[in-house]
Amino acid sequence: MPESPGHVSGSAALLELRQVSKYFGGVRALHDVDLTLNVGEVVALVGDNGAGKTTLVKVISGVEHPDTGEVLIDGAHVRLDSPRTAAASGIHTVYQDLSLCDNLDAVRNLFLGQERAGGRWLGRPLDRHQMETEARRVLEGLSVKIRSLSTPVGGLSGGQRQGIAICRALISDPKLVILDEPTAALGVSQRAEVLDLIGRLREQRRGVLVISHDLKDVQQVADRVVVMRLGAKVAEFTRGDYTSSELVAAMTGAHEVSHG
Repeated sequence: MPESPGHVSGSAALLELRQVSKYFGGVRALHDVDLTLNVGEVVALVGDNGAGKTTLVKVISGVEHPDTGEVLIDGAHVRLDSPRTAAASGIHTVYQDLSLCDNLDAVRNLFLGQERAGGRWLGRPLDRHQMETEARRVLEGLSVKIRSLSTPVGGLSGGQRQGIAICRALISDPKLVILDEPTAALGVSQRAEVLDLIGRLREQRRGVLVISHDLKDVQQVADRVVVMRLGAKVAEFTRGDYTSSELVAAMTGAHEVSHG
């Protein structure tokens, strides 16, 4: 199969998981999972409920620590023992609920927990001007269009809200952005906006891991698709080298599918 667009032959992967397993009591949530994600590459993670996708994302985002296996960032072993550690390693996760404050405007949401302090001696605990300047830069970089930076995000469309959540992830300039069901409950036009956002993240040479139940979106945006079933990675496909029926068969275990 051809290499993914972001892969440079001989270079270390942006993210690599080797033989990662996770147990909760006597229940095996992940079993010897291998996963790589390269710079400027979009990888989709798919599987039915209970396949292990959520646990795998929690391992990568530092919420859970694997019982066995290795995690490497840029070829170096790391211990992602907290979300803070994952963020310091350049990993930011945008969860399905977006965690936006509807009563706050776009700027305040973008910098929530990362506010820029002004000169306190001037009585300005926050540097609104600096935050607006950075907000415009990040929003324009992903072509996210909103009427006004002072508009409360509760009044924005679903696609715009997803854009704000993704842009908030970029404030810390991460290497890898994890998107949990980014197009769920969106209309056709809003879904197209979000898929365009994912494409622009790729153009910025960031790695993107997308968790999605929407197989049409996956086929449209992903350079590679990793299929999980019962806690194990059961198949991997490269863009253009698989059919929808092969993808569904791998997810359901209808028949054996060879690895990509």
